[in-house]
Amino acid sequence: MLQLLSRNIQILRSIFILPVLLVGFANGVWGQQDAQYTQYMYNTVSINPAYAGSRGHLSIAGLHRSQWVGLEGAPKTQTLNLHAPIGYRGVGLGLSIVNEQIGPTSETYFDADFSYTLQLSRESRLSFGLKGSLHLLDIRFSELTLDPNNPDFSLQQDIQNRISPNVGAGVYYHNEQFYIGLSVPRILETTHFDESQLSTAREQMNFYFITGYVWDIHPLWKFKPTLLTKLTMGAPLQVDLSANFMYDESFIMGLAYRWDAAVSAMVGFNLTRSFMIGLAYDREVTELGGTAFNDGSFEVILRYDFISRLGRIKSPRFF
Repeated sequence: MLQLLSRNIQILRSIFILPVLLVGFANGVWGQQDAQYTQYMYNTVSINPAYAGSRGHLSIAGLHRSQWVGLEGAPKTQTLNLHAPIGYRGVGLGLSIVNEQIGPTSETYFDADFSYTLQLSRESRLSFGLKGSLHLLDIRFSELTLDPNNPDFSLQQDIQNRISPNVGAGVYYHNEQFYIGLSVPRILETTHFDESQLSTAREQMNFYFITGYVWDIHPLWKFKPTLLTKLTMGAPLQVDLSANFMYDESFIMGLAYRWDAAVSAMVGFNLTRSFMIGLAYDREVTELGGTAFNDGSFEVILRYDFISRLGRIKSPRFF
């Protein structure tokens, strides 16, 4: 028992070294942030490539988020991802598409994820992941209303299909009840405008830490608190706290709080052993949250797991 505890401590210590190594890439980086999710606990592969294949079978998920509904130009995000373990060597592969529209800007990421998993014990696994991305950027300056008396000549020409590559990395540890992960989905700084122009926009690194634990509080009830933190250079630290309850392996309900930003309500349904649907509603706690500005944010996720009759999990996974 002491040997197992000591080994797990060493594992967690190695996980926490990752952000220190990655911070070395962060000097001088500024710009936009990654897409935001309330139901991140069901969409982990979008922020951590080490999650790819961790469910033990092919898993496909699609998510749509409409943020600040009623506010013109507010963000809208769609993601589609699939991932699965490959063979018997601990390899997992995944593919993702993330599309986001904010005002006259449209961005699409095409991601490929690779993970390698070490089986530390019968239930414990440690995975390392790499992400390769192609980023497609469109900015339609022609949709903006400019001041005719003081025109900005840097905003005269639309940006169309600007392609740039990127890479990311992550580490993820889990057993049957606990998980913890660290990741940076986009490491490279990419300048989308020429430095000679008056305006520049650069990719921004986002550091993610995610963890959660599942308690069996009753034969029919499970309780799972989760934490997600996102660190972006030049922006306040984002902290998401959530608490979800699962009843009879089929119905999920919970609340979440995004520090100094929003409160959320979530419900989920495991319609079958393979098919899950989740819904979330956010209400801002800032001045932007007034009904005069927007009607809140809505999010829906659909996930299907291709579980064979000989599948290794006995009940729907809570993460």
